Amino acid sequence: MHHVSLDGDWQLTYFREGEYAVRHPDDLAAAGAPAVTAQVPGNVELDLQHAGVIPEPFYAGNIRRLRPFEFYEWWYTREFDVPAAPEGHGWRIVFDGLDTVATIWINGHEAGRSRNMLVEHSWDVTGLLRPGESNRIAVRIGSPLNYARRFRYDAVTVGPEHRHEMLFVRKAAHMGGWDIMPRAISAGIWRSVRLEAQPPAAIEQLYYWTAAVDANGATLGASFQFRTDAPMLDGFAMRFHGVCGDHEFDYTWPVEFVSDRCRIHVPDAKLWWPKGYGSPNLYTVTAQLLHDGRVIDERVERIGIRRIVADRTEFAGASTGPASMGAGLQRFDAPPDPKSHFVFYVNGEPIMVKGANWVPLDAFHSRDAHRVDDAVALFDDLGCNMIRCWGGNVYEDHRFFDLCDEKGILVWQDFSFACALYPQTEDFLAQVREEAEKVAVKLRNHASLALWCGDNEIDEFYANAALPPSRNRLTRETVPQALHRCDPYRAYVPSSPYIPPALEDAEVVRHRTPEQHLWGPRGYFKSPFYTQHSAHFIGEIGYHGCPNVSSIRRFISPESLWPWHGADGSNDEWQVHAVYHWQHQAIDRDRIQLMANQVRELFGEIPEDLESFALASQISQAEAKKFFVESTRLRKWRTSGILWWNVLDGWPQFSDAIVDYYFAKKLAYHYLRRVQQPIAVIIGEPGVDKYLPVVVSNDSLSAAEVRYRIEDAGSREVVASGAFTAPANQNWQVARLRTYASDCRLYLIRWEVGGCEFGNHYVAGYPPFSLERYRAWLEDIAALPGGPLGAFDAATVAR
Repeated sequence: MHHVSLDGDWQLTYFREGEYAVRHPDDLAAAGAPAVTAQVPGNVELDLQHAGVIPEPFYAGNIRRLRPFEFYEWWYTREFDVPAAPEGHGWRIVFDGLDTVATIWINGHEAGRSRNMLVEHSWDVTGLLRPGESNRIAVRIGSPLNYARRFRYDAVTVGPEHRHEMLFVRKAAHMGGWDIMPRAISAGIWRSVRLEAQPPAAIEQLYYWTAAVDANGATLGASFQFRTDAPMLDGFAMRFHGVCGDHEFDYTWPVEFVSDRCRIHVPDAKLWWPKGYGSPNLYTVTAQLLHDGRVIDERVERIGIRRIVADRTEFAGASTGPASMGAGLQRFDAPPDPKSHFVFYVNGEPIMVKGANWVPLDAFHSRDAHRVDDAVALFDDLGCNMIRCWGGNVYEDHRFFDLCDEKGILVWQDFSFACALYPQTEDFLAQVREEAEKVAVKLRNHASLALWCGDNEIDEFYANAALPPSRNRLTRETVPQALHRCDPYRAYVPSSPYIPPALEDAEVVRHRTPEQHLWGPRGYFKSPFYTQHSAHFIGEIGYHGCPNVSSIRRFISPESLWPWHGADGSNDEWQVHAVYHWQHQAIDRDRIQLMANQVRELFGEIPEDLESFALASQISQAEAKKFFVESTRLRKWRTSGILWWNVLDGWPQFSDAIVDYYFAKKLAYHYLRRVQQPIAVIIGEPGVDKYLPVVVSNDSLSAAEVRYRIEDAGSREVVASGAFTAPANQNWQVARLRTYASDCRLYLIRWEVGGCEFGNHYVAGYPPFSLERYRAWLEDIAALPGGPLGAFDAATVAR
């Protein structure tokens, strides 16, 4: 489709809303308001920084200097040329991302208005353009806080992070401030903008789904709608041609109306599989609209043929601790309980989910596109087979989903609602309905998209407010109705975690839902809270880890580098980057102290220099997150998945992420990469018999020959070794190690599969451990084989 890009340099005029009498683009020149050159896509703060108006927002406490701009209005203007459209064609202007309350003029005439940064907006501007001449576009973006003032806030509404201004304004919730992101309200044309030529005949809608998969192949469903100016609807057909490597299919369906659906049999179809379970085969499908045999339009999409089922019950079973097995070779997993489970099936096979949460790529979302490839590469390298797109964020663009399609990473997609009780007014419901429809239509053909979720933790917010979650019309009516119309064959769950009506009166709700977010006291990671939970699927679980010292020096000023607490008990710059985002001190949240406490849980004391503190914190985080994944694998299929929090920071901070904003890896990255291999050797926790089970965990669809060897790092004694054929998608205990309460030792685990060597480790004993002793252990741990990319360098950890 012919288009004219409007990305690039614009003029940006800015001032406190109402300070100048500007009601129309023609008023700008006489107003005399300040202006800078702006980039589109962009964010206004980045343009101000580039022009020298403000300092780097992410350094020291500078993020707080952005507060006055929350009440500004912003005027984007530029000139452009447009060619004459072919006969019968029109023009639409398309904004992929417009943040947020905006009015658009073309050549002085209003073209449209928007109030949602999260979705695409477009308007027919055929009659407003002057082809062959210079054209002028102006975009006014108003203050979202002033816009939010006009609404009535009912008694039931509760804003995220005490930020009621984020309830009615459809911006990413984190922009008002979050425990993982700063307060950066922002504004801007944050994704691309273009003019698109509109031919009189075109495919308007195209939806694919996998209707069936069996031994003979698969059945692909296709629903479509087209437009045409033909006076009669005779002679039309849709032709589908799919290619996946050396496999092809062709199908032509005659049509007698502008809308229809058909089913395409694909013999010997190459199925799409998630990482670890097979190849993520993708078909390039060309859909052509024919009229009397002539192609008048076509669409090309990559689709995966697969069936995904989210099989879940509404109740969790009883809490369970570590399994206690007898001696000898024996199976270490059990089939899902028919009465209590949460399991994803792909093409009929249960999938052991190992993945992480996806949070904002950047506080300023125009930079997302430059970070997404490297970010997804981290998940891929870590062996993640699922990403949960958290509901406090924007909806990611096609590039993210394309990468997940290619790499076999399933996507759990929250709608953009989080940790609040949102308005239930008819106008707001209508706005959400439009948003849900646009998001569903945009993303529904991606193979990786496994499940829609109504929101993040809002059912729990209702329960905590002593209100029934079933009264939330957004996730019980509006969103599912939109999905039923636009994407009817994909799983949907109303909330994460979801509280069904039968549990609304339960006293301890969070321990009864099959999917749970296991945050709790955030104390010792092997405490009963983490070892005796009832979750069948873990949607969130995390542990803090200090960034590398070299990264800290990039965002904390020299005078505030150390200590982490000042004379008054706090360090303001550390708190800003922790993230304490309020202007007042009334909120009780100190994530720096939490991080220090977690160090003390493991080592008995808090180091007194920055380098040792960072190292101790990274060790604490790495051991904790490694344990969370290992213990989940050992509970297979009582717990069928874990999505830990999180991989990458969206700004420089002290957090649960295992890779900081600058893409510097923490120790946990290396530990998690090892234990998320499809086939891993894991040492579990002792049962009542005081033995440590040695388990070969195979999360794949193929049996594997595994050779393993475990030695005591202190004595170099080989305590267990052998060869075992690991059955597909099962856990098996292959040995046991006697342990004692007084133990304080490191076991080094090596195994070989398919000619490739891997490594893991296990620390036996109970805290407090010696940090100096662990420093010595770290050399041995780092030297363990790490698969194709090998070991890591212990000398660089936390540096």
